Amino acid sequence: MTHKISVVVPAYNNADYIAETIDSILAQTYQNFELIIADHSSTDETKAVLARYSDPRITLLDTPAGGGALRNWNRVTEAATGEYLKLVCGDDILYPRALEVQLAAIENEPAVTLVASTRDIVDARGTVVVAKRGLAGISGTVPGAQAVRRTVVVGSNIFGEPACTLIRRSALVEAGLWDAQFPYLIDETTYSRVLLTGDFHAISEPLAAFRISDSQWSVRLVQQQSSQAAAFHRWLHSEHPGVISSLDVRVGNSRAWLMARIRRFAYLWLRRRMNTIDE
Repeated sequence: MTHKISVVVPAYNNADYIAETIDSILAQTYQNFELIIADHSSTDETKAVLARYSDPRITLLDTPAGGGALRNWNRVTEAATGEYLKLVCGDDILYPRALEVQLAAIENEPAVTLVASTRDIVDARGTVVVAKRGLAGISGTVPGAQAVRRTVVVGSNIFGEPACTLIRRSALVEAGLWDAQFPYLIDETTYSRVLLTGDFHAISEPLAAFRISDSQWSVRLVQQQSSQAAAFHRWLHSEHPGVISSLDVRVGNSRAWLMARIRRFAYLWLRRRMNTIDE
């Protein structure tokens, strides 16, 4: 059977949440998809959880240790056969209409290479802490270059995590698959490469949930995120000066520095809130 969409999950130490992730994918209103999951040598019970599933649409793969996120993201992507690709990290959630809505949007406009929706941000228990986040005011279809410039000037990934997006797989392959030259921006960098070859379509309806993890509370992460964002902006300017100006870089770098610190304060507040609930 030929599947229109490939949903791919690069799993790593997601035992606590991956069943919820898989169940949310299998419960989609649109059903013509394959689900490819690769376990990246997890040291918890992730593989045991995956072994419980026998749905014929599911293909389970193993990815040897090493190579970071890039190795597993490319592993599942290279195994995909669908015309469109959605990557879902092993602790995030798709809302039931995600595939249906995004497929309709991208199929209606052949020039669109990437579709993204807003998303909800949830805590470890799945409680929504920020609703309908993302897109920075973009709606409908715009030139991809315009969307890339917007993400630079805003200083933050306006497209959201991979679960929020649906990508034309041929455009992703042409771009060289996932780009990890800025490891914390592997998704945003890759989106930009894909969007510079076509149009972008924004959907205001939240179609996924992104789960906050403990790792996002560290000072070191905040510093690395903002420094890599600045490097990403400079790289885009050097590669595409007609799209990203030097002024865009300066504005985007300042906002990236500020946004990284705002995120850390928000995560610290959420951690204290969760600790209080646990007491």
